[in-house]
Amino acid sequence: MTTGSTTGSPKLGFAGRRRTALTALPMLVLLAACDGPLDYDLRGQIGGFNTSAAAQSATTNRPAADARGLITYPSYQVAVAERGDTVSDVASRIGLPVEDVARFNGMQPGDTLRKGEILALPRRAPDSLPAAAGTASPGGVDIASLAGSAIDASAATSPNPGSVTTTNLQPTAQDKPAAVQAGPEPVRHKVVRGETAYTISRLYQVPVKSLAEWNGLGSDFAIREGQHLLIPLKDQQRSRTPAPLATTAPGEGSATPTPPSATKPLPEEDLAPANVASQNLPSVDVPAPSRASQSAMAYPVQGKIVKTYAKGRNDGIDIAAASGAPVKAAEAGTVAAITKDSQNVPIIVIRHDPQLLTIYANVDKILVSKGDRVKRGQTIANLQETEGATLHFEVRNGYDSLDPLPYLN
Repeated sequence: MTTGSTTGSPKLGFAGRRRTALTALPMLVLLAACDGPLDYDLRGQIGGFNTSAAAQSATTNRPAADARGLITYPSYQVAVAERGDTVSDVASRIGLPVEDVARFNGMQPGDTLRKGEILALPRRAPDSLPAAAGTASPGGVDIASLAGSAIDASAATSPNPGSVTTTNLQPTAQDKPAAVQAGPEPVRHKVVRGETAYTISRLYQVPVKSLAEWNGLGSDFAIREGQHLLIPLKDQQRSRTPAPLATTAPGEGSATPTPPSATKPLPEEDLAPANVASQNLPSVDVPAPSRASQSAMAYPVQGKIVKTYAKGRNDGIDIAAASGAPVKAAEAGTVAAITKDSQNVPIIVIRHDPQLLTIYANVDKILVSKGDRVKRGQTIANLQETEGATLHFEVRNGYDSLDPLPYLN
């Protein structure tokens, strides 16, 4: 009996062809599932695999720091540490007091930083370093730094009544202003007890790896209470929304089923007249409406809100009112400070508890002094007598701004 060649056997040849067909079948199914061009970033539903969530959470890279290690945004600045830096080294390089920088970040002046780790700044760093210690004045002065400096310098309890602290801060000549980053401004998140890098990344829907890269975290992603973290910005090009599915006009597409009432008559019902049916309804005792609870704060001026709160862009609300209108205390408290901005516009700061503060800017004819106890609704100043007068009103928990509207409504 002669054994035939393996390649010439019809049975084995069929088996080989079958294996080839089965191998090619998944590729045919894959190509048949694609009604349009191939989705190279795998955001399409290919074989049940979908990467759109990962693409939509993609983030951009952190901007590069300048020569002094500063990254400047319209509302705040951060400093990037070099290898071997301490908090004191970074503060000296940017020209801010080391005690202020360390306290604002919940650290000690001698703490060592990782390469790329960021420090949030309590106020804008001077654009040029002072020639001698203690002679520098902040280059960019904003309300938060003015009020914060005045509050830190004033006693929290038992102030000296009758004295007025007027800090007239004028910007010095600037050699080269810091370059402000273009585009959207990242949210600055202050870590509270119990939070981790993972909970914060889930809160803002960003990858924890991006959060670590933006803030120079270690391999264990450890964070500390009081630390300020920059939330990475989303990559708008990669997180674009897929095109909506094509829809058909009303009356086209699948046929609408025939309603039951069109083929079978509705059952007969013996309904009582309305005046008879109402007599059989049960009686319900409706309690008198209770008096609405009073808001936590009162509006400081009567007018129209022309600019709402937007954290990082407008840390309060702007209320347009009549020129010279009375400005009143939103809640009882103690006048913590009276200061001025770089344009000599007065600012009043009232402390309501050790942390809660209200700030009144663009005022004139101040009627109170530092240390005075004021009542809710008491007139503390007048609005400036200019056309289009606007009161800028803020509520702050320490340095952190809060939305005033929940307190006012």
